[in-house]
Amino acid sequence: MTTKLSLRRLTYVLLPLIFSLVAPFATADDRGEGPLDKSEPKGITVDEIIQKFATKEKQFKEAREQYTWRQDVRVMDDADGQYRMVTDILFDDRGKRVENVVFAPQNSLRDVVMTKEDLDDIEKRLPFVLTSDEIPDYNILYVGQQQEDDIHTYVFDIAPKQIQKNRRYFQGRIWVDDTDFQIVKTRGKNVPDLTKGQENLFPEFTTWREQVDGKYWFPTYTMVDDTLHFKTGDVHIKQIVKYTNYKRFGSNVKITYEGQDIGSGDQQKQQQGQPGKQPPQQNPPPQNPKQ
Repeated sequence: MTTKLSLRRLTYVLLPLIFSLVAPFATADDRGEGPLDKSEPKGITVDEIIQKFATKEKQFKEAREQYTWRQDVRVMDDADGQYRMVTDILFDDRGKRVENVVFAPQNSLRDVVMTKEDLDDIEKRLPFVLTSDEIPDYNILYVGQQQEDDIHTYVFDIAPKQIQKNRRYFQGRIWVDDTDFQIVKTRGKNVPDLTKGQENLFPEFTTWREQVDGKYWFPTYTMVDDTLHFKTGDVHIKQIVKYTNYKRFGSNVKITYEGQDIGSGDQQKQQQGQPGKQPPQQNPPPQNPKQ
């Protein structure tokens, strides 16, 4: 039989590419969010904010490629099924990125099937990055300013200008720290849905970041609590992704010049986040105190 809901694939629902439907991604009563102030920013233009955070995002993307971390993925359905995967994102002796699965119990999901696109989204798009290279692909709308816990942020709604074949995009809302000009929170969907043949739908997610090494806002916690509307019926799913134990990768290669040792790197020198700050463990999501 194929009635194990094999046609129900985990993914996000594509919304029309208009900002009026993006706004519901950020409700005023969400935990940690203050009232939305729709006034224009003072002392800086909207375009300048966009350019600043896009430049910082490019730096963040390049910096994260030099770190290792642990990724803990948990997906749950209403039938008490669960998908769990704990992976260490590392480098091998040659400096090549590798993934080491440290815990993977048997998948017991009943209502949904994890697809390649789901796993790609978890790895590459739940920690959404909007760099200066990607800005031309998106419509970006300034919607105001908002207090996110004790961080003052600029808020933007974004959506792809067009959907190109075989490409995936983010559509939703981002919160940008008004001092560091880095994204500290993201809420939205990865689009488009894949509806030809078997349905492949994607849920709405929220990703929070924390400051690492006093300068980079790295993703630490992603939460999903959404209902996917399949043709065969609705399916409610929950998902939590934790990113912990960030460490900057270094080389232990000794550097010599004319027989003299002129320096060496530190192998796997640990670069933890804010002193005493623990990664989020459960709902509700963590606070984000600014250093």
